Amino acid sequence: MNRSESCLGCRLALGIQQAQIVYEDQWVTCLLDHEPFSDGHTLIVPKRHVLDVDELDEETAGAVMRASSLLSAALKALYRPDGITVIQNGGAFNDLRHYHMHVFPRYAGDGFAWQEPHYAGLAKKRLALTRERLSSELQSRLP
Repeated sequence: MNRSESCLGCRLALGIQQAQIVYEDQWVTCLLDHEPFSDGHTLIVPKRHVLDVDELDEETAGAVMRASSLLSAALKALYRPDGITVIQNGGAFNDLRHYHMHVFPRYAGDGFAWQEPHYAGLAKKRLALTRERLSSELQSRLP
């Protein structure tokens, strides 16, 4: 069984499995979420199998961002929301096991919330150390 047959994200992006597709190009397929938070809740799914954002090639990453901008503009025009949320979950939090980005309209009082982690205050105490460590790691990855 190849990746496109075993991966639901691949099957959706490649049109092998039925989905409510609203837009696609050479790199991504945009389809309505099957359990939407609001009307217009869309997933941007790369046609090439990748799990996390750091695995995206430049063309696919650019296509994801272009699609998120295009979708945001269309959702604003159609639904007149109070805002748009663009979010992506990686690693153990990626329930599709294939990279995808959510784009959906938001409304005041809709109940969607960013919940602060239980121990967020501890990270605040380490900001200077975190900046130093992260800056160093980023520099080591630059050409």
